[in-house]
Amino acid sequence: MQKSLTCDLAGRQFKLETGHFVTQAGGSITAWLGDTVVMANASMSDDPKAGAEFFPMVVDYEERYYAAGKIKGSRFIKREGRPSENAVLNSRVIDRPIRPLFPKGLTHDVQLLCTVLSADLEVDPSTTAINAASMALLASGAPFEGPVSAVRIGYIEENGTWKLIVNPTYAQAAAGKLDIVVAGTLDAITMVEAESSELDEDTMIKALDLAHAEIKKLCTFQLEFAKQLDIKPKEYKLLEPSAEMVAAIEGFITHDMLDMIKGATKKEVKKAYKALLTSVLEKFAAEVEAGTFTKPHLDEKLNGMVEKKMRANILEKEQRLDGRKLDQIRALSAEVGVLPRTHGTGLFTRGETQILSIATLGAPGDSQVIDTMDTDIEKRYIHHYNFPPYAVGEIKMLRSPSRREIGHGDLAERALLPVLPSKEVSPYTIWVVSETLSCNGSSSMGSVCGSSLALMDAGVQIKRHVAGIAMGLVTDGKGAYKILTDIQGMEDFAGDMDFKVTGSREGITALQMDIKVKGLNLDIMREALERAKKARFELLDMMERVIAEPRKEMSKYAPMITTVKIDVEQIRSIIGKGGETIQKITAECGVEIDIDQSGLVFITAPTQEAGKKAVDWVKSIVYIPQSGEVFDGTVTRLMEFGAFVEIAPGKEGLVHISQLSGDRVDRVEDVVQVGDKLQVKLMEVDDQGRYNLSHKATLPGFEDLKLEKRPPARGGFAGHSGAQRRRF
Repeated sequence: MQKSLTCDLAGRQFKLETGHFVTQAGGSITAWLGDTVVMANASMSDDPKAGAEFFPMVVDYEERYYAAGKIKGSRFIKREGRPSENAVLNSRVIDRPIRPLFPKGLTHDVQLLCTVLSADLEVDPSTTAINAASMALLASGAPFEGPVSAVRIGYIEENGTWKLIVNPTYAQAAAGKLDIVVAGTLDAITMVEAESSELDEDTMIKALDLAHAEIKKLCTFQLEFAKQLDIKPKEYKLLEPSAEMVAAIEGFITHDMLDMIKGATKKEVKKAYKALLTSVLEKFAAEVEAGTFTKPHLDEKLNGMVEKKMRANILEKEQRLDGRKLDQIRALSAEVGVLPRTHGTGLFTRGETQILSIATLGAPGDSQVIDTMDTDIEKRYIHHYNFPPYAVGEIKMLRSPSRREIGHGDLAERALLPVLPSKEVSPYTIWVVSETLSCNGSSSMGSVCGSSLALMDAGVQIKRHVAGIAMGLVTDGKGAYKILTDIQGMEDFAGDMDFKVTGSREGITALQMDIKVKGLNLDIMREALERAKKARFELLDMMERVIAEPRKEMSKYAPMITTVKIDVEQIRSIIGKGGETIQKITAECGVEIDIDQSGLVFITAPTQEAGKKAVDWVKSIVYIPQSGEVFDGTVTRLMEFGAFVEIAPGKEGLVHISQLSGDRVDRVEDVVQVGDKLQVKLMEVDDQGRYNLSHKATLPGFEDLKLEKRPPARGGFAGHSGAQRRRF
């Protein structure tokens, strides 16, 4: 039976519907926001997955080009294949607030598919997908502690006043200073993904407050809709160690033994943990042999005890694994200009996390065109993040970029966008690759710092440095909490929050937050933001000591780009018939030419000499000669009545036979031949735009020569139809 419920969301009708589409999925919900329609289908397997040691949930956000009435741009492949990076990022945004709300130890397969069926091309469908996904999971009867809801918040200017708005359009988000997606439950915010134009912390908190108010309304709305449905809870089993094994290991491990798990480096901690695990396995070797206990369960239980002890030490003693204070950043260092032939490099090290960022500059034509479901985007700044297995001392097969790598790359990319120069100031396409050389937490924030250093080293005129810091949180569930600055790997996994903040001295540029606990209030977030600001400034101090501003000169290996502004009506002159002119310039000068529809011509050259030659060529094409100017021209044609002389590429005029010499000339050939260089003066541009030239006016004694018109001859001039006879 078809059922639906409707409410208002920031002036748009929001509707949840079931029973219309899909009949066999565990839970199927169609969410409508105006003309945007997203279908979410959730299913959970009846039995646990054999051999699974973690929660096997898969979330996919599917863009369908038909949703926007669009056919995929590729000429040869029309079927929608692997997801776009935008789809991968949206899949992560849906996954992150939902995954923590399943019980620990669940190993049943859960699949969540969100398909965009219709897109209104005004509002991003991603938040609608989160709301639909949550409702689908509730409807499926899966052990999901939802609902979860999400909204997007913008910060726009209206009549000279800046204000926060719910559910901004694409245009509003692009023109504003903030684009933030916030997800949460009735109790708290659980996920944040934001980009902003150096926004202050107070405004960010207000945005989060506004978002949670709307989230609570949407969560209540989902619960009301759930009352209409006949939801049957699914049976499930949790992967849990036996009570006998838990009691045995807890009786063997002492607090002193757990306190031995510490060290300044990841290797030291792993070595201490491995030694303790070995003693546990030796202690219970007989039980493992008999099959009463299992090695994975012993390992998992011990790991849980270590994490619990680490949390207790932080809460009770403010003692971290590596001995740092709660607000202390690990040892910092940075270098630039590390590699000899690259255009710019930044090596950033924070503790054991080391990132090498490499900046490469290219022509405007090297920009990336992103063909998505609802829009085509041209990117002139691209950041890629790589995380090879050796970064954590592992051995794995190399695959295509993981969702994590795509997500970290996008975060670092958004972090630097607000400080990049405009296309008019720096027309380069900029590609930065961050290689994770070593990792013990916060590698994504390291890539932000490394990228900022690399861009300055490359001579990209960014406004100022941007740095990133990862904050953590440990709570006792009763109100006590401790905020950690610059979390390392184990503090991330065992903590209650991963809060990444990037920004300059002027404000926040990007923010990403995932929270694993219920009831995190805005006061804690405000404190975390203030701590992050303090740490960010400490990072910026260090980075500025290494390189305080962009280099004045770029690498000699970087291409040279010169910009020429022309009238839009002259673009066709640069291109030429069938592209003949532009192809000739690029071939003879060895350059690349990109022309913007605004009239900006970008010339990318390997050397200054080649660039100057091309620039002069372009300027000569669009140059408009003025009467009285003198040119060193080339004779192109001879006629009985005079010689045609090219004074600039594509521009030629007539030197009448009477203007070839100070003396009488009977035959043009007696004075000039085709190909001769001839100095001429432009005497007049007639009403038809033709150039009347004189060589005679360049000779001594004829400097003041004036044009004197005479009546046209009968029949005009052959080859110069309609021209008037003139004498000077």
